[in-house]
Amino acid sequence: MDLLNTLVDKGLRRELPTREEALAVLATSDDDLLDVVAAAGKVRRHWFGRRVKLNYLVNLKSGLCPEDCSYCSQRLGSKAGILKYTWLKPDEASQAAAAGLAGGAKRVCLVASGRGPTDRDVDRVSETIKAIKDQNEGVEVCACLGLLSDGQAERLRTAGADAYNHNLNTSEGTYADITTTHTYADRVDTVQKAHAAGLSACSGLIAGMGESDADLVDVVFSLRELDPDSVPVNFLIPFEGTPLAKEWHLTPQRCLRILAMVRFVCPDVEVRIAGGREVHLRTMQPLALHLANSIFLGDYLTSEGQAGKADLEMIADAGFEVEGTDEVTLPEHRATGGCASTCGSASASAAETVPEARTDLVAVRRRGAGTDLAPNA
Repeated sequence: MDLLNTLVDKGLRRELPTREEALAVLATSDDDLLDVVAAAGKVRRHWFGRRVKLNYLVNLKSGLCPEDCSYCSQRLGSKAGILKYTWLKPDEASQAAAAGLAGGAKRVCLVASGRGPTDRDVDRVSETIKAIKDQNEGVEVCACLGLLSDGQAERLRTAGADAYNHNLNTSEGTYADITTTHTYADRVDTVQKAHAAGLSACSGLIAGMGESDADLVDVVFSLRELDPDSVPVNFLIPFEGTPLAKEWHLTPQRCLRILAMVRFVCPDVEVRIAGGREVHLRTMQPLALHLANSIFLGDYLTSEGQAGKADLEMIADAGFEVEGTDEVTLPEHRATGGCASTCGSASASAAETVPEARTDLVAVRRRGAGTDLAPNA
């Protein structure tokens, strides 16, 4: 297929595809799916070999959020039966992180619900970062605390944070349909603050919220322009009790096409399969490792994930290897300074069938942080 040959060549050169090429990837048929995966896999292996980076989430504060993000089980007015608790103490968070690190995780992602941190919250998280780093040599720590105020990114960097996550989630054109309590521009501003403070920027998207192919391409092109080091691709988990509870539009095949498109547009960044992979990729998860070079180990913020042992077995069975703490994730040209200058509406295909709602696949997290039960790692 000429399209795929062109995209592979561009990916190996870090050249931006055209919007038409990106849209064409999403419009490919199921008959061509393995060809799409194989082509994007060449780009993935060129920049990242067969390494898979493991990340582990610690939910520092669950629920109780004043924002109205329609996709989120922690949102204002959510009726989802999730765990709700206020800030974990540094030793509690460190203990939770230790489980993931023992399971093979290289990066700990510290997340807290809310619009954004107060200065006191930054102090709390700084203490937690220190506790984790004091006990785990070489660990990477990423903070995800919402919208940042001036100076907060610098304080987190001084405290030892390596990265900051703040996702764009969806296209600028549809953002107001998903969230009204803050703007798309607010999110872009926070990613830029993290960049400017010397933190590794982590910013991605959520697929499956009823967006069009054009919306997906828009947000991924915007991410490329922002030039984050990590791009998490989340697949909507339609929690009962949230406005998007009925949005069951993703198939495993569409998820793979989305991941392939992201890899072609962002060839040399850490593409991470984030929330929802077990729910929507299901038995096709091993194929996704040919597209993404990073996953979350164990549970997510408010939902359960695949058992950590099963993740490790999946990686090994698919012929990949867990990235070690002594290995640098990013290609040398990014790890030493980035490549901002060179990395830099249709409905879903009619051929795709809309699957039935699989609410049985969504399991609310009841273990780990905020509970007395052992975590999944």
